[in-house]
Parts: sequence; C-alpha cells; structure tokens
Amino acid sequence: MMKNDAHTLLFSELAEIARTLGHAHRLMLLEHIAQGERPVERLADLTGLTIANTSQHLQLLRRAGFVETRREGKRVLYRLGNGPIETVLASLRAYAEHTRAEIRDLVSDPINSNGRLDSISREDLLERLAAGSVTLLDVRSSEEYALGHLPGALNIPADELEQRLTELPSSHEIVAYCRGPYCVLSTTAAEMLEARGFRVRRLASGFPDWKAADLQVEQAAA
Repeated sequence: MMKNDAHTLLFSELAEIARTLGHAHRLMLLEHIAQGERPVERLADLTGLTIANTSQHLQLLRRAGFVETRREGKRVLYRLGNGPIETVLASLRAYAEHTRAEIRDLVSDPINSNGRLDSISREDLLERLAAGSVTLLDVRSSEEYALGHLPGALNIPADELEQRLTELPSSHEIVAYCRGPYCVLSTTAAEMLEARGFRVRRLASGFPDWKAADLQVEQAAA
C-alpha cells in the first residue's frame, strides 16, 4: 500500500468516527451512559426520544464501539465501550467552550447564568478536598448518584434542595456539581444557595469529566 493510501485510509477512519458522533442525539445518549449503564427504556426517557429512535442510535454507537451491552435478566444494559471515550467527550466539550468564549461574552451565556457565580477547577477542588475544607454537593438524581459519584459527595437532587437545606453544613464552603458544563442543575442550585447565605461555588466540569481523568469514584451501597 502506498504511503498516501495509508494516510487516506487513516483519515477515512477518523471521518467515520466523526460521522458517528456527528448527531446531537447520539452525543446526548453517550453523556447519559457516561453516568452509568442503563437500559434503552431509561435512556429514551432521559433524552425524550422514542424507544425505537433510541435503539437505532444505540446500534450505530455499538457498531462503532462507543457502547457495549450486557444482559441482566430480560433487560439489556448499555455502558461505554473500551477506550478513551470519556476523554473524547470531554475534548468535544472543551472545544465547544473555547468556541463559545470567542463568540459571546460570559455574562450573556445562559449556561453560566448571569456570570456572578464563581466556579472551581478540578485541580483546585482536589486540593480543597485534601484539606477537608469543602463539602461536595451532588445535585443530580438519586439514580445517577447511585451509579457513581465523587468521593464523599452528599446527594440532594436539585428539585429537593430547598426543602433539605438543613442537611447542608453552614461552616464549610459548598461545591455543587452535576453532569457537566452543559448541565444547569449545579448553576441553579448554587444560585439558590448563595441567595440563602451559603458560601458556594460550582464545579467547572462534572461527573463524566471526573471519571475521564481517572479519578476516584464511589458508588452507593446496594
């Protein structure tokens, strides 16, 4: 095979991978599967797609190696495939954030609300956790929390937070996190807590990025 032919084959493979990822619904499914393995019915519910449409996208992702399956009784559960898939997703998010920063001001970015809230990087959070000076607040659903969460995180779903404020320590700064930079749950939660006098920041990334960095993850006891 000629050298140019080998290069063409390589880039053709890369283009095929890009085509597989080049659909919003497939990226949404991968983001949800990155939280933990789930059956097609639950993935359809989370993404707002029909079961048939969800299955079609999942089969494409499976053929490309992005997801794998295992059977549990009558259910087929989907999980991420082998390889640095979470890193690929994190890189896509990072590039999107770079693009967003160049085309709009942070203050007008609805993902970051009104720009008042401080965020904390993963590296800074690790230092604060080692010092024992922050409380981690996971505002995802209890289902997602059970599938995997940051070590020592307290789980209060965003829609229950206002009724459970007494469970939060007032002496520690709180760091809220959710599914990632495009998930607004942590922003909404942090705004509400700040309005009630808590010292709070939001994690700039989210749970999938934490896993992609090969950091420790805990699961709820069965």
